[in-house]
Amino acid sequence: MSSELLTKLSECVEFGKINLASPYPPQMKGLPGADEITKEALESGVTPGEILNDALISAMNKVGQKFSENKIFVPQMLLSAKAMGASMIHLKPFFANGSVQRKGVFILGTVFGDLHDIGKNLFGMMVEGAGWEVIDLGIDVKIEKFVEAVKQNPTAVVGISALLTTTMVNMKPVIEAIKAISPDTKVIVGGAPLSSDFAAQIGADGYGKNPQEGIVWLDKLTA
Repeated sequence: MSSELLTKLSECVEFGKINLASPYPPQMKGLPGADEITKEALESGVTPGEILNDALISAMNKVGQKFSENKIFVPQMLLSAKAMGASMIHLKPFFANGSVQRKGVFILGTVFGDLHDIGKNLFGMMVEGAGWEVIDLGIDVKIEKFVEAVKQNPTAVVGISALLTTTMVNMKPVIEAIKAISPDTKVIVGGAPLSSDFAAQIGADGYGKNPQEGIVWLDKLTA
């Protein structure tokens, strides 16, 4: 029974079936979604760790892989992330009391001067689905806010996003300020105008061309 529920939940996340009321995908219309199946799984004795590792993480890995191969696009990824989020609501109390361990803490924000957040939000949801605790600082995040978040979470990894060529240059002073107070803190950057060369030039430790690449990089830190 538990394996059947985990399989159903994984499929809901992979194909973006959020809850019973959700009409998408059409072939799953009228069926319970990630919300209801997670609740049923917990009530039937499936552990939160099994739900996270055997359903959510595996499903989001498939989603990320399909996206990197251009088999799905941003709208489908957002639906999968929302389905994962519907499941995570049921798991958060177990994270809070320590009965389920996260891989680590990930601080995320769009660099100051930039108000774009779709890519940041998508990556944040993907990272959470991969088993990390995500602290989202929002958009137009000033240097001081990144620095304060690192001070409060000294073991965290930091992600900085930008969508504009005019704001991506603002990443360098943020990274320099973070490294000045915490040289060991790892920083990954991402966004449409960036490249791995640019990331290296500004002192970033990693570059995520897409969410899947970013998550692979993060997971290497915990391997």
